[in-house]
Amino acid sequence: MPEEKSFHMTPDEFRRHGHAVVDWIADYHSRVESFPVLSQVKPGQIRASLPANPPAKGEAFDALIKDVETLILPGVTHWQSPNFFAYFPGNASGPGILGDLLSSGLGVQGMLWSTSPACTELETHVLDWLVSMLGLPGKFLSSSSGGGVIQDTASSAALCALLAGRERATQYTSNKKGCDGRLVAYASTQTHSSLEKAAMIAGIGVENLRLIEVDETFAMRPDALARQIDADKLAGLAPCFVCATVGTTSSNAMDPVNEIGEICRQYKVWLHVDASMSGTAALCPEFRHLQDGIELADSYNFNPHKWMFTNFDCNCFWVADRKVLIQTLSILPEYLRNQATESGAVIDYRDWHIQLGRRFRSLKLWFVIRHYGVEGLQHHIRQHVKLAQQFAEWVRNDARFELAAPVPLNLVCFRHKGGDEANQTIMERLNGSGDLFLTHTKLNGKLTLRLCVGQTNTQERHVEKAWRRIREEAEKINAAV
Repeated sequence: MPEEKSFHMTPDEFRRHGHAVVDWIADYHSRVESFPVLSQVKPGQIRASLPANPPAKGEAFDALIKDVETLILPGVTHWQSPNFFAYFPGNASGPGILGDLLSSGLGVQGMLWSTSPACTELETHVLDWLVSMLGLPGKFLSSSSGGGVIQDTASSAALCALLAGRERATQYTSNKKGCDGRLVAYASTQTHSSLEKAAMIAGIGVENLRLIEVDETFAMRPDALARQIDADKLAGLAPCFVCATVGTTSSNAMDPVNEIGEICRQYKVWLHVDASMSGTAALCPEFRHLQDGIELADSYNFNPHKWMFTNFDCNCFWVADRKVLIQTLSILPEYLRNQATESGAVIDYRDWHIQLGRRFRSLKLWFVIRHYGVEGLQHHIRQHVKLAQQFAEWVRNDARFELAAPVPLNLVCFRHKGGDEANQTIMERLNGSGDLFLTHTKLNGKLTLRLCVGQTNTQERHVEKAWRRIREEAEKINAAV
């Protein structure tokens, strides 16, 4: 009888095509500077280039790679370009990519310790490593009352923290009966928008998320927070959660964690500290003062996928008391029961986040830490901060521009003194040129340009080029005027 066609890729085919893919990725990173940083395609252009119907028969793998090059690449905004200065970075690196490849190859679904012990135990171990690497309080260690877990993003971490704060405040009754409309949460006017979505999902409601005013540095005002909590309690409401930010998205503002933490301790309110991008700076002891008071936090998170060269997605989230988090999120149907879980001797990370299934994310984080070492990571963080500070000095010394916010680390918020239209024009021309990619925010009601130095391979020459191009566009505006 003729052998039945399997349609699967054979190990030999996988090996051959795998080499081709790794070669393509290596070539891509070596030529990424040659592409426009911001994709130049129009809406619908990529879909219009794709076949209307799927293939009836399988196609050669070489054709897939060719189409990535010709059809997909034009629609890619190149986050790995060293000329990417927009948003906050979403970094990748060789060891991170290879660790992710291994994770995909193993195909682990690590919802329980028993479904792959290494997936759970490596994650616990690497998160404990990071406690010491970042100078975090010992209560976040798995050997203490707390522990860490890898979430997908800071948005998920904030939601889990809010849920835990909600349940602790209601003695776990809101999970059973729902929210009664009395729970109140607090963030600053500069806190990431994910807190608004978390309030929606958690059943607290956007109207019960109090946005606290900020000071001249765009940091939360503790006195305003205390007044609002007092007013809410007097109105019969139940404060349950505060989010302080170490490095806000708009301006990298640093909320005074210590003062906020003392208020949360006084009112018995859950304090979550979001250090999504700037938390990586704590690898360097000289920057740890920016999160003084972290020992007062009930939970904390930062994103290695932003500034620690670990490809997306990878958020590290710690709690000081894991029992609260687990009691908030744990459900154990019969089909998940097993001897290891029943023994209480293992961690089942399915109880530490929203979803049940989970990928082997700790492999790529482990690879990055072991490849760079603490020394290598510190070197690059210090270089990025140095370059951003140099850029800020150039802005200060140019009469056409002004700084719009303090520059504690690697984000520079600045603007042309010609007003919103001038800044909008500069940004659009730069992004349209493909030479670099900037994004904006609004501070004190004024359109403000943001330049973040944090992409894995950004060097001095890239920052110098960015400043040169910004000045060129400013000169065109001045000439037109």
